[in-house]
Amino acid sequence: MAQANHPDLPKSLNIQGANLPSKEQVFIALNMRAIEAKKTADLQFIIVNETVTLAHYRQAVFFKVSNQKKPILAAASGLVSVADNSPYSVWLTRFAHTFDLNLKHQIISFESADIKFQDEWQEWLPEHLLVLPLRDQHESLLGLVLYAREQPWSTLEINQFEYIHKVYSHSLSALKNHKKSWSAKIGGLFKFKYWALISLLLAALMLLPVRLSTLAPAEVIALNALSVAAPQDGVIQAILVAPNAYVNIGDPLFTLDDTSITNRYEVANKALSSAKADALVAQQRAFDDYKGKAELAGAIGRVHEKEAELASISELMTRVAIKAERSGIAVFTDANDWIGKPVQTGERVMQIADPQDAGLLMWLPVKDALNIQKGANMKLFLHTDPLNPITATLEQTSYQASLSPENVSSYRLKGAFVVKQNLPRIGLRGTARISGEWSNLGYYLFRRPIAATREWTGL
Repeated sequence: MAQANHPDLPKSLNIQGANLPSKEQVFIALNMRAIEAKKTADLQFIIVNETVTLAHYRQAVFFKVSNQKKPILAAASGLVSVADNSPYSVWLTRFAHTFDLNLKHQIISFESADIKFQDEWQEWLPEHLLVLPLRDQHESLLGLVLYAREQPWSTLEINQFEYIHKVYSHSLSALKNHKKSWSAKIGGLFKFKYWALISLLLAALMLLPVRLSTLAPAEVIALNALSVAAPQDGVIQAILVAPNAYVNIGDPLFTLDDTSITNRYEVANKALSSAKADALVAQQRAFDDYKGKAELAGAIGRVHEKEAELASISELMTRVAIKAERSGIAVFTDANDWIGKPVQTGERVMQIADPQDAGLLMWLPVKDALNIQKGANMKLFLHTDPLNPITATLEQTSYQASLSPENVSSYRLKGAFVVKQNLPRIGLRGTARISGEWSNLGYYLFRRPIAATREWTGL
């Protein structure tokens, strides 16, 4: 038999100092070669190509065993690798399925073979076969080795092969256990006898009591801020305070453009002067003319009308400059965003907030809503200081959802901080967590999947 050369293995089995090795030397050499094999492929190569030094054969084939205990061709003598789809490999694998895997060894001759295999046998194999299994210390089948030659196998040769194959089995088992040490340990946890214990532990873990909670965007607001709105329709002429500046009662906040009102005042003033002149003329005529007396009442009525109109416009002129009605900080966006902007009566321009009245506004998305009650525990994790959460309690919640600043349908939740000292600055943002009712871990983990399943399936 022509031996193939393997790149990772020595080319000779000769013991140093001996040209014709004895059986003892051959056993020692094969033992050493099997023990020194670094990979399963190296050991397979040694088995099919170098066992010939123990007893002559023409062909040797190694089969690994699948999880279904089916032989799979892995190595053949004289070849570094085998093609799985070649006619020889396909037929030999199909033939190997007829081997008895429970025997210590199996001798098969051409005459004893099934007739359906004899045609290909004549083409690819010699007459006498020896099949030897490789088993680990637990008697689990690791592989099969087929040796083929023209002469019958003697009892001595079979005994010698059985011995050396025990060494091969030990080496192959060691290589497999080393390669799959971690996977084998993990896989051992999933054996049938552990399933009951694992199931009980998981069931007990799912019943562990936990408190339902959810996270949502939040910001620091003033709980009782005073809204400052436009007292009349107009255009913002000037913003007189800076954003987040502290103001006192009576401080001017912003002014409206008074050009239109001033013009109306001038027109109304002139109209009043004209009405007074007409009333004076009517009064003079009334002394000697009955018709003039009738016109006097109408003229005096027009004077009163113009006076009321002028007083109304004068009142509007006093509303051009808006002043603070309480002390606090002015909360609004950049002043440049308001200058020149038309506003309507009642439109909010800014807020006056007390820094000591800071609270928490949380936008809770509808899909994450919980059953929560007033006084529920809240924690705010500011983006500026995420390692130091601030504790708050729920004070108010909306009954209807509205769009949040992120255009997400959400509920507005307001909370009051528990500690009133060193309150965060109004306007800071972060993420808040609110706690709901107590439940078990299983419901906590699968609440959203269950809700999504019901939403899509209606079950």
